[in-house]
Amino acid sequence: MSICLRVAARLPLLCKTPFVLDPRPLDEATSAHAGLLAVSRVFRSLGLPGLIEANLPLRKRRSGFSEAQFIESACLLQAVGGECPEDIHLLAADDCLERGLGYAPPKATALRTFLERFHDSQLEKLRPDRQVQKSFIFPSSQPVSALQEVQAGLVRRIARLYGQQGQEQRIATVDQDATIIESHKQAALFHYEGGRGYQPMVAVWAELDLVLADEFRDGNVPAKQEPLTCAKLAFAALPEGIKARYFRGDSACHENDLLQWLNDSEREKEPGGRIGFAVSAVMSEALSQSVQQVQEADWKTFGQEDDGTWRQWAEVDFVPGEAYERKDSRPLRYVGLRLLKPQGVLFADGSDRHFHALITNQPGEGGRLLEWHREKAGTVEHTHDEVKNELGGGRMPSQRFGVNSTWFKLALLTYNLVSAIKGLCLEEDERTARLKRFRLLVIHLAGRMNRNNCVMGLRLCQKPEAIQRLQKIWTVFALPTHATAAKALGCRSG
Repeated sequence: MSICLRVAARLPLLCKTPFVLDPRPLDEATSAHAGLLAVSRVFRSLGLPGLIEANLPLRKRRSGFSEAQFIESACLLQAVGGECPEDIHLLAADDCLERGLGYAPPKATALRTFLERFHDSQLEKLRPDRQVQKSFIFPSSQPVSALQEVQAGLVRRIARLYGQQGQEQRIATVDQDATIIESHKQAALFHYEGGRGYQPMVAVWAELDLVLADEFRDGNVPAKQEPLTCAKLAFAALPEGIKARYFRGDSACHENDLLQWLNDSEREKEPGGRIGFAVSAVMSEALSQSVQQVQEADWKTFGQEDDGTWRQWAEVDFVPGEAYERKDSRPLRYVGLRLLKPQGVLFADGSDRHFHALITNQPGEGGRLLEWHREKAGTVEHTHDEVKNELGGGRMPSQRFGVNSTWFKLALLTYNLVSAIKGLCLEEDERTARLKRFRLLVIHLAGRMNRNNCVMGLRLCQKPEAIQRLQKIWTVFALPTHATAAKALGCRSG
């Protein structure tokens, strides 16, 4: 006699879910990005509210959000991944964040109204007719200029904090470059690549990865038009303790007024002394002929590309006729660069060699100078990429120039806050983290705000190393809290 047993069929693991969805909302003060409060702590610890209050008296009445609260909210919005004012809903209905900030972030309409205050419609009258002057650098309104003062004050305070942490900065290399921001706004103008948008100029302090200054521009303004303005703002933002100053730029910085100002002997009397610079030279026909006439024996190999292309340098005997080469000016040095393909390999244009040149007031071996100048690609170009693609700087929120300029400046301000955290608080292998990874390390941390013995505390649902990372931020960026005050004064229940 045989017995037949029925065995329940087992569903494959990935074809089922082991829980049911509870429709009841979680009433506790929890947040999926509780680490965003670390950015707020840095914002406040560096004294940004005071800097903003001193430079931006925009409020006409004492009720409502302060300028610092609007700017803090905009920075937090961009830090968490928001691209436009309407994304402020990402921070809405977050009781944990609201308790940690001490206020609920403003609505999108309120934030947009605040940004509108930075646009001065009277400045629109200064724009000449396009038939008279095609490219025009739109002047900054007073509030937008004040934001530059806030940015400069922030840079100096971050540099001071580096000194307090035993990393005092004595060298400042300013890397300057323009970038294109695509925009389909009707007010956006055509740029040289054929699309429409804006073309801001940005200057970065390479050693600390901090934005020093920017100049927001229409898309049709060429990068070579008046680059001196941004450079002056950048050097003015440096702290007084700097002992050596340098400048690097691409061929857009090969401009008479800028080179003359950088090379002026008056710079030696300023804090930080003379400015050593290296700029990619515009390959005019005369310069191109001079580089190609260099004797073969004078070319010196100093490196090789991954594809086998040799990098060679040589001194170039060239005397230009530009205005900055006056009798009373210091002569500038031209260093030639030759990119030489291996035998049998050609560039796309059919040649086996390309020529470039560097204009500089620096002495030293040419190969090292070219390599030093090439490092610019890893600083300011990296900043452009992060600001446009990971922060809100790549999406313009308005038809109004002043609003877009302000939104871009707030993206740069956020970039500096994040850079300060990475440079002062993260481990060596984390300091070069892009913003996408930084959010996973610091911002997108699940947490809950609770109260214990009259002390409100943030508790994270994370591994110990993640909590230790935030503890380092709390230590480096010191700030008084209600919790410390409660411990000192005692707490009485109402």
